[in-house]
Amino acid sequence: MADRFLEILIPSEKAPQLREFIARHEAVESWRDPADGMAAFKLLVPAERVESVLDPLQSAFAGTEGFQVVVLAVEASLPKKEAPDEAGSEVSGAEEEPAAVPERVSREELYEDLSGFARVTRVYAYMVVLSTIVAAIGVARSNAAILIGAMVIAPLLGPNVALALATTLGDAALARRAVRATAVGLLLAIVVAFLAGFIVRIDPASPEVVARTEIGIGDLVLALAAGMAGALAFTSGVPATLVGVMVAVALLPPLVVFAMLMSAGHASQSLGALILLISNIVCINLAGVATFLLQGVSPRTWWETQRSKRMSRRALVVWALLLVALVALVCLSRVSS
Repeated sequence: MADRFLEILIPSEKAPQLREFIARHEAVESWRDPADGMAAFKLLVPAERVESVLDPLQSAFAGTEGFQVVVLAVEASLPKKEAPDEAGSEVSGAEEEPAAVPERVSREELYEDLSGFARVTRVYAYMVVLSTIVAAIGVARSNAAILIGAMVIAPLLGPNVALALATTLGDAALARRAVRATAVGLLLAIVVAFLAGFIVRIDPASPEVVARTEIGIGDLVLALAAGMAGALAFTSGVPATLVGVMVAVALLPPLVVFAMLMSAGHASQSLGALILLISNIVCINLAGVATFLLQGVSPRTWWETQRSKRMSRRALVVWALLLVALVALVCLSRVSS
């Protein structure tokens, strides 16, 4: 879960009681306003300029004891600020034009949003199990509405986008957590779907099954476009758009179809669903890394930047080679059929 910022107002005579309460909750960080020997400043900064403020702040004060920055989302501010006058904003030829500001949220906010998807928790496991059960019923009934519901509640897309961010930032720890969350989710869903295949009957000829066992170039293009849309949704600070991405490039339905066909003894047909699943994972990560790089997402320090460049290049090469192999496999299967 993401952190929340609480500001508590209380009468002075109740302050000692509040301090005792806070002391009993060791996981809570607290500040007094103003704290002893500390000064507090409040800035209102456009979201796309937060990173340009945080970077020099960290460079100047990162080693200072007690230094802390909390970034909060602002729903509204009053009075309204006037839009800058275009004519007045023009600079003369002697003045240096300001550097272009990336149209995205800061890397810190992006990291905070995505790192939460790379955690294996009981809620994550429950959501995988429940979404797999819903998807299995949708596949057995060949009901698109039920399958769409399973796509939306399935938490498998988040860890893959988190892996793309970890690759872009060269963050090995986040990459390990994202890979672990993805692996746990996929294995858990396969086990549940495999068992469900013994309970509910699956028709290999149903439209919902056939749609996930026959893969074409269009499916790869769709996955690349949806992967880029998912990365852009996070960098623009509007992850609600991810609902559409989850439906467009769902990982769960082909996984469920693969496991249920395997349990029903249709091993040859299940390979198509497995290839579709792998294709979606490859395309999501390739598109995610490329989008983050195009958006200028990078570490703050130069030594981290060098490491992230190496990691990003290797990842792009690996994902691109896998995509080429998948395209070749799809073309060969089309020719043979």
